[in-house]
Amino acid sequence: MAGPTGGLSEPTSAGMDRVNLGFIIAIVAVATIGGLLFGYDSGAVNGTQAGLQAAFNLDATGLGFTVGSLLIGCAVGAFFAGRLADLVGRRTVMIMAAVLFLIGALIQGFTDVHALFVAARFAGGMAVGAASVLSPLYISEVAPANIRGRMSTVQQVMIITGLTAAFLVNYFLAQSAGSSLGEIAGASAWRWMYLAQAVPAAVFLGALFLIPESPRYLVMRGKDEAARTVLNKLFDADAADRKLGEIKASFDKGHKPSFADVMSKKTLFRPIVWAGIMLATFQQFVGINIIFYYGETLWRLAGVSEEVALERNILSGAVSIAAVLVALAVIDKVGRKPLLLIGSTGMAVTLAAMTWAFSGASADAAGNLALSDTAGLTALVAANLYVIFFNFSWGPVMWVMLGEMFPNQMRGSALAVAGLAQWGANYLVVQSFPALADGIGLAGTYALYTASAVISIFLVRSFIQETKGKELEDMQG
Repeated sequence: MAGPTGGLSEPTSAGMDRVNLGFIIAIVAVATIGGLLFGYDSGAVNGTQAGLQAAFNLDATGLGFTVGSLLIGCAVGAFFAGRLADLVGRRTVMIMAAVLFLIGALIQGFTDVHALFVAARFAGGMAVGAASVLSPLYISEVAPANIRGRMSTVQQVMIITGLTAAFLVNYFLAQSAGSSLGEIAGASAWRWMYLAQAVPAAVFLGALFLIPESPRYLVMRGKDEAARTVLNKLFDADAADRKLGEIKASFDKGHKPSFADVMSKKTLFRPIVWAGIMLATFQQFVGINIIFYYGETLWRLAGVSEEVALERNILSGAVSIAAVLVALAVIDKVGRKPLLLIGSTGMAVTLAAMTWAFSGASADAAGNLALSDTAGLTALVAANLYVIFFNFSWGPVMWVMLGEMFPNQMRGSALAVAGLAQWGANYLVVQSFPALADGIGLAGTYALYTASAVISIFLVRSFIQETKGKELEDMQG
């Protein structure tokens, strides 16, 4: 993808450099298709549980494993993608992820063999995990410091757009077929919900061949002239030369980046890596993906029909996009840490309200969970406010910070560790939800998420350092 020749604009924080904003936006748009697929693959399962149970004769444990197998793949994909990105390049690994997205979608849609479905879901998960760490990594390495937060936040916009697209597609497919178990063109609607993922996967695969490799990766591999060529497309010539020198100086000339860079003899990992692990895990411990993965099941537990449950999923997706757009507008002005603190506080309050709403639930004659009118309204309002607070703060900010907070020398390896932690926590939360809901009830489950939100306030205050406006070469490990 050749950069526009006349679009240099927007001075950087140094007050002198000019950036080719049109080119940067174009390559960020391509990189964040990975985020779209991340969201779509994560949300596609929402509304297909009945089909999975019917097709593969699954009990609650089997359903939890089938849903969660994607997340096991995500953890593996995130870990190995971070390391592979240092060995073969950021763009190359994203291309590999796009191939897995495409193959996984097709197999999940067509296979009648449960083991093959789980294997394809695992492969798709590897792609999701890879995209989750590589898109923000790539964006942080091509975007100037003064707009890096905004550019990286586009990743979360695309994740939520993908989730919402999955909800919309699932809703209309279920409507067309009468339910997720109905048929369209000879195939069950729930199968089309998976097959639809193949379209954006194919677009992602083709578009990746049009963007350049990260200049910081090229410097890491000793390809200085190739890096200079990319930097000249991003900045004016003087800035490109200066930045090339700064990037080269940030690497240890006698030591190529390796996994040992993130390790510490006393504390296993360096403090900055532990801070990344904290961000990655507590983004999940607040329970956000229960809304996204089990939203349809959750609302049906609350006594509403499949159609109404899917409609509420769409509403959650819409308010999520709006919240991320607000975050995008302010993240480079307000900073990362203040948004995290606002989000933690808001999530603690709204999760507490959901805990209260479900604490008074009763079962009807058929054994279905029923809420009073007041509790039902409280749960709906609190759930959407919770989603707003998350997507205004922890949703985008965690990915922004993971992409930028680590020094060049260790960025790939640190992201591998943080990505593994993030998806491991995601799997733990999602896998445990059905058992927790059955054992301690929805009120008890949401009380655990409330406690995590409260704890996150103190962790952010104590361990997170602001990264707003800092050059990647100035990050300390």
